[in-house]
Amino acid sequence: MTDQLVVGDRVLLDVSFPRARVRLEILARDGLLQWASEVAYGESITGLVEKAGPAAGLTRMADARLEDVAGTGDNAHVPVQWTAIAADGALFTALDADLMLASAGEAITVLALAGAYRPQPGPAGAGLDRAIVRECAVAAIASFLGRVACALTHPAGLAGCNPPSRPRG
Repeated sequence: MTDQLVVGDRVLLDVSFPRARVRLEILARDGLLQWASEVAYGESITGLVEKAGPAAGLTRMADARLEDVAGTGDNAHVPVQWTAIAADGALFTALDADLMLASAGEAITVLALAGAYRPQPGPAGAGLDRAIVRECAVAAIASFLGRVACALTHPAGLAGCNPPSRPRG
């Protein structure tokens, strides 16, 4: 299975856009977005192993590239790319996405991610059920966004943080 899956999610933050943007720049600079990427990808692979067997877990993250925060006015975005190592040792792009902030009012900001998720290429990825891969990809994106949202709304860090509710639809 080499097809990409379109993935996306969003959370509402109880924080103003200007404050969220400044915090996002700090998180990007301090490596928290990298850490959140690594944890989320690891969780998705653990989920694949539980649902599809050990062969599905023969991949690991090699790098999470996060560009600088860009945007104007009441929106901002960070290009995100997760590179992983497949079972055969080949590098592949597991996620190409944009992490976005947008003002949703005076004290509310939307944090969203939209992009393409790819399972590992080759025989280890070819036999995976597309529904299982989608479920694990969606869980990875939710995990990543939850950690980022928590850090954006709680300047003291992630301790004691409950990820905000995600609107559906």
